[in-house]
Amino acid sequence: MLQSTEISIPGKFYEKHATLYFDTDHKPKACILYFHGGGLLYGTRTDLPEFHLTSMTEAGYCIIAFDYPLAPSAKLDLILDDVCASINHYIEDFSSYYAAFTETPSESQTAPAPTKALPYFLWGRSAGAYLSLLAGACGKFAKKPAGILSYYGYGFLCDGWFMTPSNYYCALPSVNESALGAIPSGIHAAGDLNTHYSVYVYARQTGKWIDLIYAGRQKFFYLDYTLRTCEKFPCPLFCAHSTGDTDVPYSEFLELCNKYQPQRFVASHNMHDFDRDTKNPVTMRLMEATLKFLDLKLDRYN
Repeated sequence: MLQSTEISIPGKFYEKHATLYFDTDHKPKACILYFHGGGLLYGTRTDLPEFHLTSMTEAGYCIIAFDYPLAPSAKLDLILDDVCASINHYIEDFSSYYAAFTETPSESQTAPAPTKALPYFLWGRSAGAYLSLLAGACGKFAKKPAGILSYYGYGFLCDGWFMTPSNYYCALPSVNESALGAIPSGIHAAGDLNTHYSVYVYARQTGKWIDLIYAGRQKFFYLDYTLRTCEKFPCPLFCAHSTGDTDVPYSEFLELCNKYQPQRFVASHNMHDFDRDTKNPVTMRLMEATLKFLDLKLDRYN
């Protein structure tokens, strides 16, 4: 049975939490550390469809969905540091997570917690995939991930698309700079669609997306916050994308694939987050391919 629980974890600048999803009928064999999408400007850690949660937890994977601070209050340096801190917290303080998803209270009292963290995968959708890829590329963790799942992620490998107005978003009603006044000025992690999504639309309509998420010289953005200087990943990659993606061009996915040779999943769809339609056979095939990748890489990792 699918269950969830929320825990507090250390956060330097804001009240930080993670939501753990697990199946009480299956002993955990690995954990998936999840980071949500939203262009770094909106979204929450609880955005995963129930289909995804049920499919993965029934297969023996626990999902840990983390908060991270949102732009423009937080910039990329703080955001990425926070994501890496979450990964390190899992590795270094695994017992606190294990205690939260043991099958029964009696078992947690009698069975000692593992002394080492279970194998883990990084998983992100859209901006969360970007953060997972960046964190994985750093390769500075005491225990490396068994793999990375990138659902319509990116590494800013292709020029132009992220610094110019988006044709798709320019076709929507115009949003002006006043949208920024509706969001909190302090560091925060939850970006409700009603208040934060319009900021993303504004960013993509004006081509000012990078200005809202990064503060610094353009040279260091390319060096530190893209995948252009990363020649090889320390773990296998699974990358999924739709051919008609409205947010991240298919060319970005192709460049990612050409550079790193991941396992690919391509959907013939004119939608960015195509897997939100959980009744579509494409989403079901995506989950089948994802679980096959996880099981294979976990066997090789062990």
